[in-house]
Amino acid sequence: MFVRSFSLRDFRSWDDATVELEPGSTVFVGPNGHGKTNLLESLGYLATLSSHRVSSDAPLIRAGADRAFASATVVNHGRELTIDVEIQDGRANKARMNRSPVRRPREILGVLHSVLFAPEDLSLVRGDPGDRRRYLDELMTTRRPRMAGVRSDYDKVLRQRSALLKTAGGALRRGSSSSDGASALATLDVWDGHLAAHGAQLLASRIGVVHELTPYVAEAYSSIAPESRPAAIRYRSSLADALPPEFSDPTRTPEADDADVLEAAFLHQLSVMRQREIERGVCLVGPHRDDLELTLGDQPAKGFASHGESWSFALSLRLASFGLLRAEGTDPVLMLDDVFAELDRKRRSALARVAVDAEQVLITAAVAEDVPPELEARRWGVAAHQEDTGRVSRISAIDESEGVTP
Repeated sequence: MFVRSFSLRDFRSWDDATVELEPGSTVFVGPNGHGKTNLLESLGYLATLSSHRVSSDAPLIRAGADRAFASATVVNHGRELTIDVEIQDGRANKARMNRSPVRRPREILGVLHSVLFAPEDLSLVRGDPGDRRRYLDELMTTRRPRMAGVRSDYDKVLRQRSALLKTAGGALRRGSSSSDGASALATLDVWDGHLAAHGAQLLASRIGVVHELTPYVAEAYSSIAPESRPAAIRYRSSLADALPPEFSDPTRTPEADDADVLEAAFLHQLSVMRQREIERGVCLVGPHRDDLELTLGDQPAKGFASHGESWSFALSLRLASFGLLRAEGTDPVLMLDDVFAELDRKRRSALARVAVDAEQVLITAAVAEDVPPELEARRWGVAAHQEDTGRVSRISAIDESEGVTP
């Protein structure tokens, strides 16, 4: 799989740009803060419908514009598809495939497979559980696009159920038996069923992803840091107390009825936690409370790993994603956002060994010399200038003698 071309309009610092690409390595070189990362961010957005840098879409729209556009033509085993997204501030986004509108933007998921490694990935090891849940969910939906709908349905039910818990909890604290509180309690059972049904599918998919990722993570970490303790991952569920103990074993092979077992456990745990949830007004059970545990030897990586070990683990998670997607028959587009400057020579070499064999790798660097020589196939210069409409990024080709073609 590779991106043949992509276009941007009013996306971050890019007012209008079209970039033609080829398989192999492409390096975007320019000073920090001039728009290199925005290029990779746009492709990552087309692949996952989310940004690796911000949680909302509004910052993606160029200052002064009311919408942004991103488009890419993707070639996969000789088949060519063009996908594009219109990002609107305060309104629902729109998407098209081969210039034809789709009902929901998530219908373009799966067209572009990508793995992005960026400095922000250190949060996979040192950050909150939400960062690790997002990592799993993005990989899950890349492999099984229909899971984006399941996750969306779960989030909607979670919001509705949380609102009911707050209403019921408010009535309890006031010591009243208001009609609103009574109605909320009466309908909680219905929403419990919806939450358990969608949540069980989401949990089963995440647990399956972790099972398949486990050997790739261990192998990647061992190759990057052979002198370090062995790395391992394990899914930690808020349903653990209600689940058979084998579900906590990452080597356990998922079974066809896992979702049914998880749904029953989910409903049981919701009944156990009902009173506490009403008192606190929040949903305490479900995949939104889960975590991906990262361990080095017998210690958690978070809080115990050194800076170098944390970088190695973050890199291992991305390389594991790449390996898992590649094993399914299609190389994802590998995107490396200014990471070589963050890595020592050994980790640079480990990353270069994977990248050099990828069908397409897109790299950003502030200094061209940071990129291993074997990956410097084609180079583009990126620079931002102040114009009447604000700060605007521009791209230009760099020839072998360092001359720049506007």
